[in-house]
Amino acid sequence: MLNWVVVGIGDITTKRVMPAIQIEPRSRLYGVVTRTPDKGRPWAERIWTNLDDALADPEVRAAYVATPVALHAPQTIAALRAGKHVLCEKPVALNYAQACQMTRTARETGRTLGIAYYRRMYPKLQRARQLMAEGAIGRPVLAEINCHDWFTDADGRRSWLLDPAWSGGGPLYDIASHRIDVLNFVFGQPVAVAAQISNVVHPTAVEDSATLLIEYEQGTRGVVDVRWHSRVARDEFRIIGTEGEMELSPLSGPALVWPGGREELPCHANLHYPCVENFVNAVLDGAHLYSSGESAIWTDWVTHQALNSVTGYSFPNS
Repeated sequence: MLNWVVVGIGDITTKRVMPAIQIEPRSRLYGVVTRTPDKGRPWAERIWTNLDDALADPEVRAAYVATPVALHAPQTIAALRAGKHVLCEKPVALNYAQACQMTRTARETGRTLGIAYYRRMYPKLQRARQLMAEGAIGRPVLAEINCHDWFTDADGRRSWLLDPAWSGGGPLYDIASHRIDVLNFVFGQPVAVAAQISNVVHPTAVEDSATLLIEYEQGTRGVVDVRWHSRVARDEFRIIGTEGEMELSPLSGPALVWPGGREELPCHANLHYPCVENFVNAVLDGAHLYSSGESAIWTDWVTHQALNSVTGYSFPNS
């Protein structure tokens, strides 16, 4: 049995993470860490307002870190050094250096570090990799993936996303990180990145749009386009090969189409559940961890390279 403490209570944890822990058969929601105890009372008997106090409890075996990005590295490192396994929200950290420090600490402590890139466990992504390995579209040469939405934090509930000191950036850190990770999962190690980031509509401290060009080891080129200034929502993903095309739009939908075939492969009703379940299996049984810290930091590497390619960009503090 894995006793969990959830650090941070927000939309992701209340809608997906804590319900996933509650129904995972070898997990127990042991307690929560929150600055507002009233938020934690519907979920757990044990409520801490200080992370160190929670980590001092020997019954705690795993921590889910779901705080703003700026806290991922210090809180994850503290939990690992306290002997706890950690599943952390995405992106891994505020910058690539911090992400590397997190994975280094996991190696030094011998604890498991996972990152909640849950899309890696989508059945249709697993199937797409299989089909490409079988040559369904020939040699993959181009992948196009985008996510467009409108975000201004009008209700004031997620204002930290507009503060680069807490979030690292705008849609590049928030929604692009998932798409970059999808490309890394499908195509392997990225080797070169170029980008354009801008504020086209919203005069905020973070960008409202970003476009990345990513080259992969085997020659596939990925284009990632993310925007917070479109009232037309898009969530598209297609892969073009030398012999055909694979359509996976919308990314979170069930449809997978390739030359001569179509399948409907829905994901779990709770998108985080397979991620939590896989993490538990990795900790308790030594199963393969689909989204380990070591594999997930390649998204932070891509982000670092992207920002480095933008003239005049100032990196978040390390």
